[in-house]
Amino acid sequence: MPRIIKHDRIVEDDWQVLTLAAGETPATVILPADPVLLPLPVWLARRAEISGRYPAFGVWIDSHEGPEALTDDIDRLRIIAVNFPKFTDGRGYSIARLLRERYHYQGEIRAIGDVLQDQLFYMQRCGIDAYALRADKDIDKALAGLAVFSETYQAAADQREPLFRRRHALEST
Repeated sequence: MPRIIKHDRIVEDDWQVLTLAAGETPATVILPADPVLLPLPVWLARRAEISGRYPAFGVWIDSHEGPEALTDDIDRLRIIAVNFPKFTDGRGYSIARLLRERYHYQGEIRAIGDVLQDQLFYMQRCGIDAYALRADKDIDKALAGLAVFSETYQAAADQREPLFRRRHALEST
């Protein structure tokens, strides 16, 4: 069973990521057993069927798709995964921040795709709390890399106050 980093720990991952093969459409793809992460177009096309059939499901968003498509369903989703199709595609960071800050999503946001150790700290700052690393990467080294920085200066999804305000609050007490 594959392993992921979730909430700063390495855990077993029992979630399947459904992808559409050539010639499949959202309306015709065969849905696997749960727990499953569904592509956004499959969720949008078959929402009623999936909601009634699956107790454990989530949705994954590709980097060219927007999280606003999930606003009506955001509280029903256990996991929203964000696909990073290649290391240089940074749109997933914006998707994660929108989910946390604009849409107030409280569930798991998982990074999938071309996820590398060098990205994890920045993904965490954007509100991502689970990481499915690329299969050829060392998950133990990646977990250790999350603790490289002990303090952050800017406000972000994981720290609402910038350092100068946090320091001022400590000095005022």
